[in-house]
Amino acid sequence: MTSFTNTLSNRAASTPVPSAARNTTEFALGLPPRPALLSRRAWLALVALCIAIGIGVPLAALVAPESSAFHLSAYAMTLGGKLMCYAIAALALDLVWGYCGILSLGHGLFFALGGYAIGMYLMREIGRDGKYGSDLPDFMVFLDWHQLPWYWSGTQHLAVALLLVVVVPAVLAWVFGFFTFRSRVKGVYLSIITQAMTFAAMLLFYRNETGFGGNNGFTDFKRIAGFPITSPGTRTVLFLLTFATLVLAFVAARAIVASKLGRVVTAVRDGETRLMFLGYSPLAYKLFVWTASAVLCGIAGALYVPQVGIINPGEMSPGNSIEMAIWVAVGGRGTLIGPIVGAFAVNGAKSLFTAYFAEYWLFFLGLIFVLVPLLLPRGIVGLVETALAKGKRA
Repeated sequence: MTSFTNTLSNRAASTPVPSAARNTTEFALGLPPRPALLSRRAWLALVALCIAIGIGVPLAALVAPESSAFHLSAYAMTLGGKLMCYAIAALALDLVWGYCGILSLGHGLFFALGGYAIGMYLMREIGRDGKYGSDLPDFMVFLDWHQLPWYWSGTQHLAVALLLVVVVPAVLAWVFGFFTFRSRVKGVYLSIITQAMTFAAMLLFYRNETGFGGNNGFTDFKRIAGFPITSPGTRTVLFLLTFATLVLAFVAARAIVASKLGRVVTAVRDGETRLMFLGYSPLAYKLFVWTASAVLCGIAGALYVPQVGIINPGEMSPGNSIEMAIWVAVGGRGTLIGPIVGAFAVNGAKSLFTAYFAEYWLFFLGLIFVLVPLLLPRGIVGLVETALAKGKRA
């Protein structure tokens, strides 16, 4: 673990540009160059993709007959939605790792907290349709509870649940980040602390008395916003909402990276001490990116739970957080598009392996764990960029 963390942390993705192309003040302050938000061709491709998904998915899921080759099954919708949620989480991690140089091995906690926040609402939506016909969630009736804990107050309202999706990860991330960053904990030590944090939270949520369903977590959801959660229409809306969130998250992350804020954050990664001597406060910038990343991860978790139908403490497993780092490394950290590619590639391979070679998946994952830092230091995107550059020179 330590060698993997050190190897990956030391690989900084930077693109040299002629000094003449940079503002004199920015050069003097040591800020990295300002990247373009998106090229005209990229904008056109993004708009075309949005139109194709926005029109094609509803037609394939709701209009095309089940016997048609163009029909999008419930399984395909769920798998696609799940992969996009993973891509959002990977994008969130890339903001702190790829651009700020903070390798977090605890982002699975923020993902799970967002899932639990929306899961509380979904459990309240079940109402008296549960196994015991009570207004309380079934697991509370089974444990002989007679009223909801205070922290469940208001969770019957979707607006309150959505607020919790944002606030809970944000508060935890800010408090954790404030004390660790102020203490100047960094590198492998910070990674280990984040891993310990998510492991401690997992153990806490496994306990029945915490009021989060214990080992089983939340499941057996019936409705969301009054609509049947398993109906084709609801699945389609959730799929499109997840896709829209992924696109907006990518554009927002790209805007942050292209701004002066993003360039200062990158400078924190490349030389935090130098930045302090130039009059900047790295703490504020690190806190902002860290908290924003946690919120984005929480939103990904909130979109994930209604589509897969379950959330339990296993989502907080340190192994899940390590997998997120692998997605980013495989795709190419510090690129934004790379983590999205990596999330789809690794989890697509996982779906294939677990379907046909379930016993070999962990070996394959371990192989990725070892080989990516050695053979693909810049990930898939870096490999493609290198190949394109060679093609242009030829």
